[in-house]
Amino acid sequence: MLKKFSPLFLFFVTVLIIAVLTLFGPEEQSLGSNVKIVYLHGAWVLAAELAFAAAAFLGLLALILRRERLHQWSAALGRTGIVFWVTYLPLSLWAMQANWNGLFLAEPRFRIALTFAVVGVLLQVGLWIIDNHVLTSIANIAFIIALRVIFATAANVMHPPPSPIFNSGLWNIIIFFVMLNVFAWLAAYFLTKVFLSLASNRSDKSIA
Repeated sequence: MLKKFSPLFLFFVTVLIIAVLTLFGPEEQSLGSNVKIVYLHGAWVLAAELAFAAAAFLGLLALILRRERLHQWSAALGRTGIVFWVTYLPLSLWAMQANWNGLFLAEPRFRIALTFAVVGVLLQVGLWIIDNHVLTSIANIAFIIALRVIFATAANVMHPPPSPIFNSGLWNIIIFFVMLNVFAWLAAYFLTKVFLSLASNRSDKSIA
């Protein structure tokens, strides 16, 4: 039945579901209703990281197996990842303002995230222009490695480890956050299908 609808339409429908779901999320004792923004920003950045990791994994498989379709999926997932990463930043600012009454722009992880957003956008635009699937897969592998290595050494100021949600012991919050993540992953899947479709149309035009 879902095949009747375009991936772009399904993406926006899923985003709408996520927005409504967030409104009805459980409150928390310290942050009250503003914690819902934290849930959303957490799910959104995890979806971005999952897309980056999947892009790298499929890119590596494509290089080993020499499968063009895997290269295409790697490229599409990399573009999905950067869309989610860039849009996660305003959610992060919103969470700061709502919960801590100010924007802590010098926060180490936010500065690194902003840097990777700029680099990631320029990288993906460049890869789209060059249109070399092997180079794109290699770039996607390098990007997630760089991201994880640098974040692993970053100081935790407003992101204390381990996960406050999964270590809260509050199962209603944990279950809700997992559900929010599932919908964010679904939105990422539909957006990836959009990028696959755009790449396919571009390829058809170049052949014609």
